[in-house]
Amino acid sequence: MINLKQEGKLGFGTAPLGNMYRVIPEEEAKDTIKAAWEHGIRYFDTAPFYGAGLAEMRLGEVLSHYERDDYVLSTKVGRVVLDETEKKDGLFQYGRQNKVVDDYSAEGTRKSIEQSLERLQTDRLDIVYVHDISPDFHGDEWLSKFEEARTGAFRELTRLRDEGVIKAWGIGVNRTEPIELALELEETKPDIALQATRYTLLNHEHALKRLMPLAKEKGVDIVVGAPYGSGIIAGGSHYEYSEASSEISSRVDKLNEIANAHDVNLIAAALQFSAAHPAVAAVIPGTTRPERIEQNIAALHEEIPSAFWQELRDKGFVSPEAPLPIDD
Repeated sequence: MINLKQEGKLGFGTAPLGNMYRVIPEEEAKDTIKAAWEHGIRYFDTAPFYGAGLAEMRLGEVLSHYERDDYVLSTKVGRVVLDETEKKDGLFQYGRQNKVVDDYSAEGTRKSIEQSLERLQTDRLDIVYVHDISPDFHGDEWLSKFEEARTGAFRELTRLRDEGVIKAWGIGVNRTEPIELALELEETKPDIALQATRYTLLNHEHALKRLMPLAKEKGVDIVVGAPYGSGIIAGGSHYEYSEASSEISSRVDKLNEIANAHDVNLIAAALQFSAAHPAVAAVIPGTTRPERIEQNIAALHEEIPSAFWQELRDKGFVSPEAPLPIDD
């Protein structure tokens, strides 16, 4: 089992390095990973989905220059990258043009891991997440995809963990429901869960009431992805990987007004909020800019006055039940 808290609560999510939203120059991508390393980050998360393997390839190239025992590496299964190419659209239209197919079977899991090891230039993975078995990707079919994963990927990853091939496995999704369902299983028990977008300053009520207590009860660590709502809190235009609505943009504007009144960096508040829950083992913001790494580290340790948090609670931006840095 892995204790990510020993690595420090800040990790690095590499989704943007798969050319999410735009073409990222190769050197910029690699310099960002190097900056993460140079500033002490030792947990790196990636996935085949990120640019059809592009993020894995970039991460693997940089990490190959460091000792393998010195960092924790996670990737994901549930998709297999083919040699066949196709015209892309969506999040990773600027990534590699290789076709990516869903496959949550045991065989697909083995194939995905084999491909990831090659792209990452490593002989082992620490954590493997089953990726995107959730309504936002599969709509009404998500439960059938979950069942395919339960009888395929879950069992295969449990076997690999029990044999010592990997240290831990879990679910990596943008919604809480698949994690909640997986935590109640008897046959196959995940060790960890990567939950993106649903435990942030902008959206945390459901996770706070359902997911976090269940994870604590089951002894399962939560890794928080997209703590900036996939960009909007950090000054971008995306929320939950789509263009932010006027309602969300207005909410962020109001949060910034409160933050400015208290001389607080909203990025720091968002990062510290997601990290403050005791069930959270790590927070893994992503970026494509080397300078943002140092800013994230500073943000995690920035002193934020209790009056700021109290105003957020008083005005309903933060649930009264949410653990805050000032509660420590």
